[in-house]
Amino acid sequence: MMKMGFIKIFQEVLFMAGNVIVGQSGGPTAVINSSLAGVYKTAKDLGAGKVYGMRFGIQGFLEKKIVDMDEKIRSDLDLELLKRTPSAFLGSCRYKLPEIGDNRELYEQIFAILKEYDITAFFYIGGNDSMDTIKKLSDYAIIINSDIRFMGVPKTIDNDLAVTDHTPGFGSAAKFIASVSKEIIRDGLVYDVKSVTVVEIMGRNAGWLTGAAALARCEDCEGVDLLYLPELPFDVDAFVEKVGKLLETKNSIVVAVSEGIKTADGRYVFELTSHTEYVDAFGHKQLSGTARYLSMLISEKFGCKSRAIELATLQRCAGHLTSRVDITEAYQVGGSAVKAAFDGDTGRMVILKRVSTDPYICTTDLYDVHKIANVEKKVPLEWIINDGTYVSREMENYIRPLIQAELTPVMITGQPRHIVIDLEH
Repeated sequence: MMKMGFIKIFQEVLFMAGNVIVGQSGGPTAVINSSLAGVYKTAKDLGAGKVYGMRFGIQGFLEKKIVDMDEKIRSDLDLELLKRTPSAFLGSCRYKLPEIGDNRELYEQIFAILKEYDITAFFYIGGNDSMDTIKKLSDYAIIINSDIRFMGVPKTIDNDLAVTDHTPGFGSAAKFIASVSKEIIRDGLVYDVKSVTVVEIMGRNAGWLTGAAALARCEDCEGVDLLYLPELPFDVDAFVEKVGKLLETKNSIVVAVSEGIKTADGRYVFELTSHTEYVDAFGHKQLSGTARYLSMLISEKFGCKSRAIELATLQRCAGHLTSRVDITEAYQVGGSAVKAAFDGDTGRMVILKRVSTDPYICTTDLYDVHKIANVEKKVPLEWIINDGTYVSREMENYIRPLIQAELTPVMITGQPRHIVIDLEH
């Protein structure tokens, strides 16, 4: 037994004497860099040689756009700034790896670069598509009998990753949406005229973020009037009718709609009007224009003032309104991924497990990435109420703990200070 213990310790020391690499992929968030900080700090604490960063994810990696993180993070202050800097410090990509059998040469190229940099562990911070990358690389490592460990670190404001209770990035985006919704409601009540405001919220085919607008309803705010999530078909005529009835008794109406709502025949609502279509490498359409279409419809039908507001990228880069719970958990999942690789795990993603909602207690665990990649988690239908126009208290209670407390930016001359990589690099 003692001999086996020494062998394990020797293997661990040998593993961490090598280098590790980390990348970011997909849409950025307000806390994705906190996960990067967690990976970096934990890897250094556990004795890794070099910690490398991929510029622009796996796509940049293939072009050897690789940086030494020690040259970018020179002090504890830099590390703290990294945690509080929104968006993706290393840059991101939307690059889909082909199936192994379709382009084995590409995988040979990837593993040759990993060998060149003496990489023993590979960490990828991202959502569904990023976990697809971890799945394929860990599968190829098994095929060629490679000891390199591949770990997924969860991230997405959409909160649509399977298995994990929620994803880092979602809490801060939800906090921003709930806060902005309250401010939009206040603004709409200024004038004694009829008006309708339609707020378009990200989330693609999952309505978690749109549901967060319900948190605006509290003792000092009546909340949004209607909420439409993409989990149920959207009826344009029924929508117009509901708005009309509300206008009979209220001056200001605020509606929150998901960018991804579809009609019963499967068309996105934004496709009902003229639009420019962009599709990424994973086949995802750029969703934009839903609120604009519905606002125009209301204005034409009722002749009242109507405004469309697209929160767009503000939802994912609002570092000035970050949830402390969210940024803390983002750091923890990064560190947990490194510890798991140190212990010999590969082909896994760190997940968050909620132990209790009141008081809120959450822990980390590991799960097979094959059962997470490309699986979209939707809002439970029982949480969508009032004929598909609102969400239940259960959903509000699920989200509310994730938006608690704040971690303000480091402020210099009245503005948040960020840490950035030189554009030339």
